[in-house]
Amino acid sequence: MSLDELAALIARHARPDQRTPIEGVLVSKVERPYPPSPSMSGTVLALIVQGAKRIALGERVYEYRAGQYLIASVDLPITGHFTEASLERPALGFGLTLHPATVAELLLQAAPGDLPPADSGPPSGMAVSSAPDELLDAVIRLLRLLDRPRDLTVLAPLIKREILWRVITGEQGGAVRQLGLADSSLSHIARAVRWIRDHYTQSFRVDDVAQLAGMSPSAFYRNFQAVTAMSPIQFQKQIRLQQARLLLATHPNDVTGVGHRVGYDSPSQFSREYRRQFGTAPSQDAARLRGTTPDTAPAALV
Repeated sequence: MSLDELAALIARHARPDQRTPIEGVLVSKVERPYPPSPSMSGTVLALIVQGAKRIALGERVYEYRAGQYLIASVDLPITGHFTEASLERPALGFGLTLHPATVAELLLQAAPGDLPPADSGPPSGMAVSSAPDELLDAVIRLLRLLDRPRDLTVLAPLIKREILWRVITGEQGGAVRQLGLADSSLSHIARAVRWIRDHYTQSFRVDDVAQLAGMSPSAFYRNFQAVTAMSPIQFQKQIRLQQARLLLATHPNDVTGVGHRVGYDSPSQFSREYRRQFGTAPSQDAARLRGTTPDTAPAALV
């Protein structure tokens, strides 16, 4: 019954941009299974209420369906799509943005013994679990506020904190707790991820980024792969190719220029890696995108 009520709430309030009047809360409704498309994950709790979705992160593939949630504790380049969605039974999802400062605040308020023991080793940047009843109940109470605007301002922040607490103390809480710890291995890798994302056109030495992250080169490389499922260079390549596809949608006649703008000195290397990533040459993809709306839905987790 919990999922039935959640489905009704989301179907009633879903908008094309996924936004709601509650800050940091997204709801989505997708009525057909689009082809896989690339995007950044954001740091988010994503709960599937109806349908199913598949996300690829490097060589890892995550599938989650009704009653399951996915945690993304680092902003990662992903490719994803709903695998079960139709006009009669659309895919429905709920999302809550995860903020390190809010996580840190809850960790400071917790009493000794309230939190599970810390995991050994760096957590993966993504993980899937079944949603416990307590989490579903809190999500329902939060979305009910969309029908009660008078209560929203006061009660929504309280229920959002409850949802976050359920996640922090749940099966995937280890990764979320590290999100709120300034000196955790996840926070160090997140710092490197942000730098690579912001400077994706620049060549870099892994040792230099490791120093920026405050880790030895060997520890940095090991932790980066554990969190992102990619090497730092592979991560940069994913960002470059995603940006190139966005640019080709608006500059379809300048394939060489687009490749150069995202950091490729060699047009042949750009074309080869673009084809490997998207299954077609950049010129062919640009021609398809020219003057059309791509037949894809965002890969975002919600």
